[in-house]
Amino acid sequence: MTKRIDFMCTAFRDGFQSVYGARVQTPDFLPALEAARDAGISYLEAGGGARFQSLFFYCQENAFDMMDAFRSTVGPEANLQTLSRGVNVVGLESQPSDIVRLHAELFKKHGMTAIRNFDALNDVENLVHSGRCIVEAGLKHQVTVTMMELPPGCVGAHDADFYERVLRQILDADIPYDAVCFIDASGSAVPSNVHETIKPARKLLHKGAYIHFHTHDTAGVAVQANLAALEAGADAIDLSLAPVSGGTSQPDVLVMWHALRGTGFALDVDIEKVREAEAVFKDGMKDYYVPPEALAVEPLIPWSPMPGGALTANTQMMRDNGIMDRYAEVLDAMSDVVRRGGFGTSVTPVSQFYFQQALNNVMFGPWEKIADPYGRMVLGYFGKTPTAPDPEVVKKASEQLGLEPTTRAPLAMNDEDPTKGVAAAKKTLQEHGLPETDENVFIVATCTDKGVAFLKGEATLGVRKNAA
Repeated sequence: MTKRIDFMCTAFRDGFQSVYGARVQTPDFLPALEAARDAGISYLEAGGGARFQSLFFYCQENAFDMMDAFRSTVGPEANLQTLSRGVNVVGLESQPSDIVRLHAELFKKHGMTAIRNFDALNDVENLVHSGRCIVEAGLKHQVTVTMMELPPGCVGAHDADFYERVLRQILDADIPYDAVCFIDASGSAVPSNVHETIKPARKLLHKGAYIHFHTHDTAGVAVQANLAALEAGADAIDLSLAPVSGGTSQPDVLVMWHALRGTGFALDVDIEKVREAEAVFKDGMKDYYVPPEALAVEPLIPWSPMPGGALTANTQMMRDNGIMDRYAEVLDAMSDVVRRGGFGTSVTPVSQFYFQQALNNVMFGPWEKIADPYGRMVLGYFGKTPTAPDPEVVKKASEQLGLEPTTRAPLAMNDEDPTKGVAAAKKTLQEHGLPETDENVFIVATCTDKGVAFLKGEATLGVRKNAA
């Protein structure tokens, strides 16, 4: 008997983030979204992650307006899911309790139905309040364990036993959830490790629990990893659509459909209509610049696990600053940064911390200049890392940043910070003569100065399109 496999179409969020650095304007993709709808695709990733900030920073658009247009296009029955980073929600900085709650309420208000919620350090304490807020807002909560493969020669975390411990901690914390996701943002997890992670999870969770697996094809093993997950008992996987599939993104629906032929698994989709939708999508994106590394397999990813969702954003930054010739050095330097940083998963925001420190190590000399967020991470200000960071790096971070290591919960520290939260955001809005709506409060809290610039009509356009 053939088992029908669910999939979420990530093309219009993770696909954009992985290929275009999340810089895509809404009118350009709505025809493709309509075509995907007409092809019967009804489970779609519709925002969150870097697709929140990027709209304000680079597209001169309001992310809440984009979500409204998304919902209007696909209709009321579609399952629209977004991505959230625990207490960071959709910002790179962690937030206090009131902003975490406002995030869930606003995403519900603007048409979303589910939120995938993760913590890059797998610090379960960072998922407790955020998970409860999601459920209390009337949204489905997909609680997440973050995965990657450690660079060869490293041990101490990121194996099947480690992931089982994290999952047990989630269950022990009594976090409400509707599904469990295992997310490998770098696509570096060995397929056998994926299988050995999901198989015990299926036994540990209650009968009928929904398990979802997410990966990228950056290291070239995504199709095999998806098959391993399905064979171990996963119910759903993530797939994308050309021209934002493969490479740094998820495997294409067509590719996975083909790979599943004769396996006992099948995608419940009209494959010919999917082909038609991809033709519409390619036409809509034809003017966008595609970095050559976006659609390529990078053999060095197992040593330096740069996730697809961050790779092109960083390479584009290097191009903008005329230092792209140093990219290979930065990628190589990232391996040491991961090894000595406590093994936080290479997914936003930790992947950005890793990259920034690797860039500093290349440009200023190894460990001569500690990047502020990387330093804060090894000092404990984002939560507890899976293993203890290198003591020498911790010492350098403490000296350069003027901070002592901490074991306090980020949420508690943020709640005490008078510069964060709803009241602080309202004060900023007042200072700039801006309306104190819930949406504006959240924009200022998560996008800070660039959020203010957008609301004042001063945002600059940063969408990369090919010259006519």
